[in-house]
Amino acid sequence: MKILAGDIGGTKTSLAIFEVDGTKLTAIHEEKYPSGEYDSLYKIVEEFVKSHGDIPAYACFGIAGPVHNKETATTMNLPWVVEASVMASEIGFKKVWLLNDLEANAWGIGALKEEDFFTLNVGKADKGANAAIISAGTGLGEAGIYFDGEHLNPFASEGGHSDFAPNSDLEIELLRFLKKRYADDSHVSWERVVSGMGIVNIYDFLLSHENETTPTWLEDEINKGDKAAAISMASDDARCKICAQTLKLFVHLYGVEAGNLALKMMSTSALYLGGGVAPRNLEHFKNSTFMDSFTSKGRMSQMLKDIPVKIILNQNTALYGPAVFGGYRATKA
Repeated sequence: MKILAGDIGGTKTSLAIFEVDGTKLTAIHEEKYPSGEYDSLYKIVEEFVKSHGDIPAYACFGIAGPVHNKETATTMNLPWVVEASVMASEIGFKKVWLLNDLEANAWGIGALKEEDFFTLNVGKADKGANAAIISAGTGLGEAGIYFDGEHLNPFASEGGHSDFAPNSDLEIELLRFLKKRYADDSHVSWERVVSGMGIVNIYDFLLSHENETTPTWLEDEINKGDKAAAISMASDDARCKICAQTLKLFVHLYGVEAGNLALKMMSTSALYLGGGVAPRNLEHFKNSTFMDSFTSKGRMSQMLKDIPVKIILNQNTALYGPAVFGGYRATKA
């Protein structure tokens, strides 16, 4: 069965037509588009199917932002409203589904191979239990995967927008700093500290807290366009003490919130880290900082220590997920 799948982000939109057999995927056509150069997702999809002369009966798209009833979505970083029924009518699909991007990631896990993961904690997997995925990238996404007695079923959440909870004097100062920075937003979410923007926020806070300034060579790197990436790169050598402190605090907070998610979802089958930040900063996750923070939950610590924790290395997971979901739903349509 052929499915047109899409991973829709604020920067780029990835589309592919897959031949789908359960979780086995064979790519037939695949393209990437700069999202900001189009005024709607429909225009991108229309260009894609015309260029390949191929309109499958079914399509599914993972979209960053809240999705209602698999039917409507408003993108978080683009001025787009996407309606599945309108997409089906305008392009010519029999059926279109929309997924939250983290739910899409979760559906894609089953299509991955062992080499697509880096294991942080082997643990003792409870095969009949839930799993969860947390993904720091441009923002912070979280999703659950519940076990119904036969299958693991992903579901979306917007947990990355829940309130950041500091747990040390330094983190309380970070919260105060961010409350001033985001005074118009009325609250500080976990996304403000565990994401690409979180790396920038933590760095700016530590500069202020330590009464330091950004060195000229780092300013030059930052001015090339990606401040979070520049800070991350500079943390890997001894030239920038604040950058090193930034990544250490970031990884700690990532571990704390991942542990929170694991507790809330009772994800004793597995906890997955998606997104681009962890794979790009793998060396910072290999030491004990993340796992120490993940498992530091008082009376629940042993349960957390038993949870397998894996970083997803394959950056196409969010594209695979809509294909797997679309194939699954199409067989029931």
